[in-house]
Amino acid sequence: MNLKFRRWTDEEFFKVREEVLKQWPTGADVDLEEAVAYHKALPDHKNFAKKLIDAKAKNITLAQPRAGVALIEQHIELLNFLDKEGGADLLPSTIDSYTRQNKYENCEKGIEESKKAGRSLLNGFPGVNHGVKGCREVVEAVNLPLQLRHGTPDARLLSEIMLAAGFTSNEGGGISYNIPYAKSVTLEQTIRDWQYNDRLVGWYEEQGVSINREPFGPLTGTLVPPSVSNAVQIIECLLAAEQGVKNITLGYGQCG
Repeated sequence: MNLKFRRWTDEEFFKVREEVLKQWPTGADVDLEEAVAYHKALPDHKNFAKKLIDAKAKNITLAQPRAGVALIEQHIELLNFLDKEGGADLLPSTIDSYTRQNKYENCEKGIEESKKAGRSLLNGFPGVNHGVKGCREVVEAVNLPLQLRHGTPDARLLSEIMLAAGFTSNEGGGISYNIPYAKSVTLEQTIRDWQYNDRLVGWYEEQGVSINREPFGPLTGTLVPPSVSNAVQIIECLLAAEQGVKNITLGYGQCG
């Protein structure tokens, strides 16, 4: 694999993108020009990056829980509860484990079984299967910025769909979403796949749409030495910036 620390050209990006969108039928519904127009029409208070900038200027701390269930209606209900009753400032959509491993057929079964059971039988929100239309229903139904939180070594299709739907933050990175989550994927592969994700965000930025990127600070969620966690954060920040990302959140997991 020819992995280099340099910005992808548009030719490289759009060539790979053709194959990415074919990974599942909902990829065919992603329209970047339409997505840019949709993002530009969103009010500032629903843009994750802008809300972070505003909070920094006002010197205030924002709270964000983690949450995600299988069905759109229940997911919306959960997020609005976190907003109105929980006092959240930023909203998540935590993605299910099947999506994280690109097992979209299993997600489809999980959605159907969840409908029959009347409750979520997936441990998160299957964004790829719900597609742009379904994910946008969530964006339209809430009044706070939405972040895509997952743990996906190859999140290229997931990122395409949920950013096109109107999500304004994407969490993760080529190192922090490999080591804690995958045992059979090389770092070279995940770093390259996350260069794609960052180039996608960089492309949006070039069209005048600011989208936040957040490397995953906690890593394994165990007693990770701060030197390791901080080094990963800095490397993923530099990797993102190289691809044109402008709004980057670096964090540290206290890990108890």
